[in-house]
Amino acid sequence: MTGQRKETADVVWSGSWVAERLGVELVGDGDLRELLGLALRRNPKRAHLLVSNVLGKHVPQRPSVVYGAGVELGRRVRDLLGEDGARHAVVLGYAETATGLGHAVADGLGAAPYLHSTRRPVEGVARAGGFEESHSHATSHLLLPEDPGLLAGDASGEEGAPDATLVLVDDEFSTGNTVLNTIRALHERYPRKRYVIVALVDMRSPADRGRLAEFAEEIGARVDLVARNTGTVNLPDGVLEKGQALVAEQEAEQRAAQHPAGRPGEAAQPLRNLPGPCTRIDLQWPAGVPDGGRHGFTPAHRALLEPALPAMADRIAQALGEQPRRVLVLGFEELMYAPLRLGTALEERIGAEVRYSTTTRSPVLAVDDPGYAIRTRLVFPAHDAPADAPADGPGDRYAYNVAGGGFDAVVLVVDSTADTPALHDHRGLLQQLAPHTAHVLLAVVPSYVPSGAPAAGPSPSYTPHRQEDHSMLPEPLRGPAFSSYAPDEVGWLLQDLSDAELEAPTEEREEAIQSGGAHYAESLPVEYQPSEQYQDLFKAALDLSAARIARAVGTVTETVLAERGPRPVLVSLARAGTPVGVLMRRWARLRHGVDLPHYAVSIVRGRGIDANALRWLAAHHNPADVVFVDGWTGKGAITRELAAAIDEFEESDGTGGFDPEIAVLADPGGCVRTYGTREDFLIPSACLNSTVSGLISRTVLRSDLVGPHDFHGAKFYRELAGSDVSGHFLDTVTDRFAEVADAVDAEVKELLTADRAPTWEGWAAVERISEEYGIHDVNLVKPGVGETTRVLLRRVPWKILAKRGAGADLEHIRLLAQQRGVPVEEVDELPYTCVGLIHPKYTRGATGADGKAVESK
Repeated sequence: MTGQRKETADVVWSGSWVAERLGVELVGDGDLRELLGLALRRNPKRAHLLVSNVLGKHVPQRPSVVYGAGVELGRRVRDLLGEDGARHAVVLGYAETATGLGHAVADGLGAAPYLHSTRRPVEGVARAGGFEESHSHATSHLLLPEDPGLLAGDASGEEGAPDATLVLVDDEFSTGNTVLNTIRALHERYPRKRYVIVALVDMRSPADRGRLAEFAEEIGARVDLVARNTGTVNLPDGVLEKGQALVAEQEAEQRAAQHPAGRPGEAAQPLRNLPGPCTRIDLQWPAGVPDGGRHGFTPAHRALLEPALPAMADRIAQALGEQPRRVLVLGFEELMYAPLRLGTALEERIGAEVRYSTTTRSPVLAVDDPGYAIRTRLVFPAHDAPADAPADGPGDRYAYNVAGGGFDAVVLVVDSTADTPALHDHRGLLQQLAPHTAHVLLAVVPSYVPSGAPAAGPSPSYTPHRQEDHSMLPEPLRGPAFSSYAPDEVGWLLQDLSDAELEAPTEEREEAIQSGGAHYAESLPVEYQPSEQYQDLFKAALDLSAARIARAVGTVTETVLAERGPRPVLVSLARAGTPVGVLMRRWARLRHGVDLPHYAVSIVRGRGIDANALRWLAAHHNPADVVFVDGWTGKGAITRELAAAIDEFEESDGTGGFDPEIAVLADPGGCVRTYGTREDFLIPSACLNSTVSGLISRTVLRSDLVGPHDFHGAKFYRELAGSDVSGHFLDTVTDRFAEVADAVDAEVKELLTADRAPTWEGWAAVERISEEYGIHDVNLVKPGVGETTRVLLRRVPWKILAKRGAGADLEHIRLLAQQRGVPVEEVDELPYTCVGLIHPKYTRGATGADGKAVESK
């Protein structure tokens, strides 16, 4: 096979331009030309570059083709080793080009764990090895497995297992120096009997082919080679010098011609700015799954990732909006596997043409000619660490064949370590992509932190608003690491304060709060441990009211969908609002097939909403799509607090668009216009504290724990898992959705045309009660079943006012009041089922309104 230009119909071999000018000849079997093109690069060791059409690095290709090529090689290795040998194999891929290929090979093997080399050092992770790559632009490789025994043993964890085969994967096997050097170095530390080398193409010269057998004999092990295609490149004398001269000539011509942005030369005109932050996609990456194989990827990780891929692809499809014609999923340097699998899942779920490629460190000459493999390039600064110290070296990075590719949308997938200001800068990759596609989307995969690395908290993620002060905010916390909820149910925009000592006795807290010595959000009450009788009461109340709650959930959700758009972003006010937000999300998914994003944020009376949480939301979603969710209204204090806080945030931060209206399950106080019901009835989630709220505490705001750039905090009470009924509550209500669907439809139809303006009836009643009972402080009057329950569980109650004739909705109130020795007073003309009065002017031992009378019994 010659290297001359050959055209059949409109097909031109993408290596013909180089072959004609340098006299390079590609010789090989089968479809080698379809597999490989040629390009040139500035490299003192090898001027030419073999450009794979199925690797997913330089040339956008269908994700299924890229993934399928690796999986098929893995199956061939499995056939070579046999089922038992494959079960004990370990796969090692090479950075950066073969990280995705190696992972796909591991998938093809079946149960093999996977590790890839990396050029990104990770603090706190010991090196298990390292080696140099002879012809690469960036040569130093590190091996950083979380489990050092991964390279020493087999997939079953048996160190030094005699049948543990090491499978080494690279995109091409040319001289063989890199792979053989790796084997030699690892064999000295972890000797084994067998190695398998896997490559898309075996391009060794005749002189190099005999080296493999000699090397195997030298180390006393069997070494096999599995390749998709075989061939070689015949290079004439002086080709390196000639290639370097051709590169210099082309670069000079391109500079002189001043090609437009995205073409081979430097940009001659400024790039247009994005109209705002690019569309962020909340993938809801499964908890505990690494972003790739940098620290190891086990069969257990694979089992978690596979079932999560369809839902993540659906979220991407939803973010793409109206069906695009051609979509590129663009990975990031070593992060090849995650975007590849997202691409394969997306390819199966939308009708558009999906392509996949990744950015790279390697500088390659671009020539806009159909006979050349790299037709365009985008140039941007490294962005995987602070700009002054990129993790694997400063300098430019590249995206090839993206400009001019005709993509209607580009979905950029990076890990959170790479989601830095440099990515969003005016020279950054996002801005470089903007002129070449109608829609830029960003999906951030959480960077995996090995157990031995410093626990610096959640991985950082860039926030474009107020970059000078708030350039880094963490990704949401998710279960099971934080809360007992499933990871896709809610993302907590909080920081984990589980290790802090925050609980104080109820009486001590009350005295400090009322004396002005402390704010209620600076400490936590001791978690109420319900008696067996109280737990039975909760279960009975749940069984009795589940259908009524389901109906309210359906009504408020359908109202939100009708009035706030088809895909609102639910933001619940932690923590009473969070179970309601989860139920609303479930209703939307089960009734409409829509996965709504759901986050939980902190709001504190007298202190406002967490401004950093709002900044994170504004960076990741359109603020106009945000719908705040709470459990119920009392007198409307939080409703007013939120409205004031949003006004203050918009004025100070310059970020507008948030609607302060709250959607609630129950609005007995007439404080909002979006509600499920205005009845004051028992919502069983109000009966308990953390054990019905994902085991999360009330939120905390204290200056020594929460800095100006931190989210508010909360605790995860893992130790209460045995008493947790959070899932039981959600499932019981969800099970009633179907039976209330018709009633919900009828109710929503009526509500959408009704006058739902707030009446503030509850606030007027609270003011009246405050004066009649000599309290003179509306903050000590807590109306409604939910708020009264909180008084009995968290504060020092004085007395309970119960609407005469109230029945089952107050059974738990009466039980709690009896347990705490609090009188229950029956009253008429109460707009609520009950009202809880906090002890006024409290000092320990006081019972009267004047704070002086001491109870004698």
